[in-house]
Parts: sequence; C-alpha cells; structure tokens
Amino acid sequence: GTTQLQRLRAMAPSHLRLALTPEARSFLEEWEGPLPYVVAHTSGSTGTPKEIRLLKSDMLASARATVEFFQISSASTLFLPLSPSYIAGKMQIVRALAAECQLICEAPSNRPFKNPPTLSNGSKLIAIVPSQIEGLLESPLFNELTHIIIGGAPIPPHFESLLTSLCAPAWATYGMTETCSHVALRRIGTASFKALPGFTFSTDTRGCLIISSQTLSTTPITTNDIVTLLSPTEMIFRGRADNVINSGGIKIHPEELERLIVPLLPPGYKAYITGRKSERWGEEAVVVTDWPALSINSVTKALSGHHDYLLPKAIIILPEIPLTSSGKIIRQRL
Repeated sequence: GTTQLQRLRAMAPSHLRLALTPEARSFLEEWEGPLPYVVAHTSGSTGTPKEIRLLKSDMLASARATVEFFQISSASTLFLPLSPSYIAGKMQIVRALAAECQLICEAPSNRPFKNPPTLSNGSKLIAIVPSQIEGLLESPLFNELTHIIIGGAPIPPHFESLLTSLCAPAWATYGMTETCSHVALRRIGTASFKALPGFTFSTDTRGCLIISSQTLSTTPITTNDIVTLLSPTEMIFRGRADNVINSGGIKIHPEELERLIVPLLPPGYKAYITGRKSERWGEEAVVVTDWPALSINSVTKALSGHHDYLLPKAIIILPEIPLTSSGKIIRQRL
C-alpha cells in the first residue's frame, strides 16, 4: 500500500548507504519517486525486448517471498554485482528494502567482490549470473556466503557439478521479468524447482507451466515453458515450447540435450540445438555452434544414452552466435 511505500522511501537512504553504484542510486531515485510502478524490459531472448511497468507493490511481494524463503533479516547482508538495469539487479535492491538490511553493490564484472568489505555475522546472500560463478569461487567472499542465487541463463553442467562437489549453498532461479524475477528455486545438484512462498503451479493442455500467486497482481501467467509437474509447488523444467523440434512426430526438447553438449566446448564458445527443414521428417535437429572443431561424432558420443531419433543430424558452424544484451543466446530456426 501507499503507506508502506512511504515508509520504505523514508527508510531507504539510512540503511542503503554502503557501496551504491550510480545505477543503484538511479534505481532508488525511481523507487522513491511518486509513480506506483517501475519501468523494466523483458530479456528479448524470445523476441524483441518489451517495456513493461512493474507495480512496486508486486515487486515488494516478490521480494518478501525470497526474504521468507532464505530467512533474511535486518542483520543480513545482500550483495549485488549485477546491473540494476535488469530485473535481477532491481529485485536484489528491493529485497534489501523489504528486509531493512545492508546492501553492498559493485559494478558488474566476471570477478565479483575480489576485495569484499569486512562483514557482520548475519546471513549473506548474493545474486549472480552463470558467467560470474568462476570469479566468485576465487573471491574471499565465497566461503562467507549463506546463499547464492544464480539466474539469467542455464548453468553450465561443469559449474553445476563443481558447486555440488563443494556443497555450495547455491540455487538456480526460475522466473521472468513479468513475475518480478524468480518464482521458484532449484538447489544446485537436484532436478526440481520449488515454488517460493505464496506461489503455486499448474499446467495447460500443452504441458506448459501456469504460475499463480496470492500476492502478485500479474498472475496467473501462462508461460511457454514445458514442465513436468511433481506437485502444485514443485516442477521439473524441460524446455520452451517455442524451441521444441517436431521430428517425424517425435518432440525433441533442445535444452535437455544441450546440457550434455556444452561441456564439449572450450571456454567462451557457445552451442545450441535448433530445427531445420527435412524432407523425410518434416524437421530435424542440428547443432549450431561458433566452435569450428565440434564434430558430429563427439556430439553423438555425448548423447549416447538417448535414442537415435533424438540425435542432431549435423553441425552448423557460425562465425558468431547472436546474443541478447543480457547475454542469452538468440535461437534461430534454419
């Protein structure tokens, strides 16, 4: 409500005073302004980025769900090495406002918090993207963290294995700009996403996820994400309906196979699976990559546990893989 927002605006300058970047200050000015909403943009990974208006009341409701899930208190510290231009960065600031706790920001880099400040004894949560995992592991902050949330793109399997072997307190996020960041979290090393407090899941006739919430005005939201529903609060993500390849009546979910192909690539190279027209099957799977040495034999070997009809039929080499401004691959049908 308005009274609550007024209280938060009055409170913000006093406790969000450590290491605010210019972008974070700019977002706080927008937050403290008179409008009931914040302007955000979708990622653009499935089309042209769209400008949307997120109600501050919805952002607060989302932030409180994360605060409750991780038991963040006023004694906690939140870390932000992401740009507040994107929803993940905005929401980490709102979580600090909602919990009335300390927030420490720095400009985005792949080596976050190389020299972290002296910290209090409360819980510590950081929000990062997959490209920052390696750098965070080298930071003195890593061993101090109570929770790590990772979003924005799929986590490479070798990093998932490494975080699991380290017993790192890390979670993959599931959500979108329209839901004010994540609505579910998956503990690294496990398969299923569990809903945040106040959210429930169902599916439509396509098997795509429907997100419902008792607190967000934007729900229910019907997504294009195909899931296996384990319960009203737990699901396994399979892939986007937009990306499904229908090959001779068999539906291929590229994301499930890509997890096994990405480890074949040297650092910095990318690959994805897409469909191309086939006279025999209507459509067939192929691998698109910017690494010229990737062979169909190595791909077939990596996917040896899968049926032959799921296997990519060719490797397409591109000099460059198009990316969104936030670093997500822009998939193209051939």
